[in-house]
Amino acid sequence: MSTGQEKIFIEFFKPNQKLIHKICRIYTNNAEDHEDLFQEITIQLWKSFSGFKGEARFSTWMYRVALNTAITLFRKPQKNNAQTVDIDISSLKMEYESYEDDGDKLQKMYKAIYTLSDVEKALIMMYLEDKPYKEIGEILGITEGNARVKMNRAKNNLKNIINTK
Repeated sequence: MSTGQEKIFIEFFKPNQKLIHKICRIYTNNAEDHEDLFQEITIQLWKSFSGFKGEARFSTWMYRVALNTAITLFRKPQKNNAQTVDIDISSLKMEYESYEDDGDKLQKMYKAIYTLSDVEKALIMMYLEDKPYKEIGEILGITEGNARVKMNRAKNNLKNIINTK
């Protein structure tokens, strides 16, 4: 990609970096896995950026790529002999902003969310981000009505998990 595309990618990426951290937080349970997933999502975003047509907001597209990466990565059986692909993103002048989530209540909430299914995790995260149901449906590739139904089920599951602890 050209340096112009790199600059555009970084301009879009930087203000949305925290949403990747949130996705990593709900799909991982330790700092090392969080960093690995963050890096994998960033690489997938960079690799597929040329396919971003601007038909949806960048954050919507980013959510979709990030969630699909997280779900796909953690559904695969873990192998000791993982295959790697070299990709040079060193030319991208991006800064990694750390993500800290202090607070006992927040830790408990993340633990409860972590026990949900992959789709329920995504739904709850987007709900907490105040995403409208229409956008949630676009991100997950479902209808707005289906997003509402799935959200109600996810919220009920989360309430049950929190109330039983």
